[in-house]
Amino acid sequence: MKTEAHKTTHTHENDSCCSTSSKKHNHADLDHHGTGFKTYIPGIFSFVMLVTGIALDYFEVDFFNEYIRLAWYIVAYIPVGFPVMKEGWESIRQGDFFTEFLLMSIATIGAFALGEYPEGVAVMLFYAVGELFQHAAVDKAKGNIKALLDVRPNEALVFRQDKFTAVDPDEVTVGEKVQVRVGEKIPLDGKLLSDKAVLNTAALTGESKPDTVKKGTQVYAGSINLEGVIELEATAEFKDSSIARILDLVQNATSRKSKTELFIRKFARVYTPIVVVLAIVVTLLPYFFVENYVFRDWLYRALIFLVISCPCALVISIPLGYFGGLGAASRNGILFKGASFLDAMTKINTVVMDKTGTVTQGVFKIKQIENKSGYCEDELMNYLTAIEAQSTHPIATAVGEYEVQGTPFSASDVSEIAGKGLKGSVNGKTVLAGNKALMIAHKISVPDEVDQIVESVVMVAVDNTFSGYVVLADELKADAKEAVAQIRKAGIKQIIMLSGDKDAITQQTAKELGLDRAKGGLLPEDKLNEVEQLQKDKTTKVAFIGDGINDAPVLATSDVGIAMGGLGSDVAIETAAIIIQTDQPSKVAQAIKIGKSTRKIVWQNIALAFGVKAIVLILGAGGLATMWEAVFADVGVAFLAILNAVRLQNMKW
Repeated sequence: MKTEAHKTTHTHENDSCCSTSSKKHNHADLDHHGTGFKTYIPGIFSFVMLVTGIALDYFEVDFFNEYIRLAWYIVAYIPVGFPVMKEGWESIRQGDFFTEFLLMSIATIGAFALGEYPEGVAVMLFYAVGELFQHAAVDKAKGNIKALLDVRPNEALVFRQDKFTAVDPDEVTVGEKVQVRVGEKIPLDGKLLSDKAVLNTAALTGESKPDTVKKGTQVYAGSINLEGVIELEATAEFKDSSIARILDLVQNATSRKSKTELFIRKFARVYTPIVVVLAIVVTLLPYFFVENYVFRDWLYRALIFLVISCPCALVISIPLGYFGGLGAASRNGILFKGASFLDAMTKINTVVMDKTGTVTQGVFKIKQIENKSGYCEDELMNYLTAIEAQSTHPIATAVGEYEVQGTPFSASDVSEIAGKGLKGSVNGKTVLAGNKALMIAHKISVPDEVDQIVESVVMVAVDNTFSGYVVLADELKADAKEAVAQIRKAGIKQIIMLSGDKDAITQQTAKELGLDRAKGGLLPEDKLNEVEQLQKDKTTKVAFIGDGINDAPVLATSDVGIAMGGLGSDVAIETAAIIIQTDQPSKVAQAIKIGKSTRKIVWQNIALAFGVKAIVLILGAGGLATMWEAVFADVGVAFLAILNAVRLQNMKW
């Protein structure tokens, strides 16, 4: 991921809907006016007038003479034709001549000039209907993304003047106490003050299983309180909350265009004028080569050419495909910073991952207790937990989770010996708890078996006698092995682990997961160097998976940086291209699959549009296609492409 990845933009490019002009047909406008019933009235009116006119033509009704017939079809044409002609005029005033608005206007006016009134009305009518379908599809795609993040709480109950008062979340300051009732959304990020809370975090992480958290745990705005009234202390203002950042991230994701989108837009600007020139050639050039040249016939073919040339199917279905991909990923707890990264994920062939916090839980757990004393195991652990209770080290915390039976011992005169462990008095006995260096310093012999253990070991000595040891390990996440299998299945050739943990532990974890290569004992700059070495081979495209804090440099340098559990990490939001909110490594494979599905549908639409248009263009130039076929080649293909793109919003990975 290059520097573009960690820019957060607050401006949105206009997504032109079926247009080479970016001034009008802005998708963002749909947020305001949508596609209500009133929008359909002009099309319905024109349709009724057109069908009635065709029926009157067919039955040769007497009163339907040439003048009434012309007036009838003009009335049918105006509701759907006038808005398009107006758009064409506005585009010309802005210096953008070759838009589909101008093409449609010329083609339909030409059809009227040739007396082909029904076809002139039909082209505009079906174009208008196609536009309505396109608007509805874009509304649905953007609506899915918005619905996912429609979690902004309406109010916060803040403790002020000895009572809880309802205020706007924006008015709450850091440090204030907030109350959340059952079924309500947590209004701001905060620290839980209540003993426990059961939260639904589906809107944030895509994880439907309720999450039970304990007192002191960080909780996030947008989570729903499922049980009892809870209280929390605000740790961030709403504008700085995780959900506010995520909302901004997803909204801005639609403004980061993929290379395919940018190419199609540039292509449409070149493609449309070329077809206009070809239409003029189709009209005039045959005069010099065809013996029975009839201007009217060749002009009609040229008008068909113009209708077919509209790049609607391309310009609408491609952004819509990427909307669908971004929305689908978000619903699954995967945030892409832009459509460009959906494409980038399809090119990844090497995955490099951190260990702690990425494939492991990042929390030490007691794996084994070896009792070498005359005490029972519970008594030995009582001595150990009493002295470790005086330390805040992660290992001490893990040891402290052991539940001793009976009355817990208490420690006194505890001192920490830097880099070695703890020493203190428990029940009148001198207790040492730490590593081998601590034992050697106190001339206590250690069994040889301890040297064979790669995991972290806490040794215990009571009254200068070696009494046993506890093995602690960082457990693999529940889906870690499945994640590696799924990543391979998604087509990744090489999976590597780079960790700051001991090399022996890193190698053991990598072996357990079945990785290709592993390296431990690395500093952040060492990881960066390793990834840069991989990237020297231009065919190697690297995705790095890290925790978003210590791994910021390598996340920024890799082709795609993926942050695990990035919901509460500022660094993850700023640096990574993709954020896995559920903290599940198996989501990485899902991100790859979503990227590939999106790209597949986008290219299907490109092939469909070009293929059908090319066929009908050739038939039109040869006089074998009418305006009706031209309408299908333009509006019909656009509609099929839209239906294909909408499939992404309903896929499962």
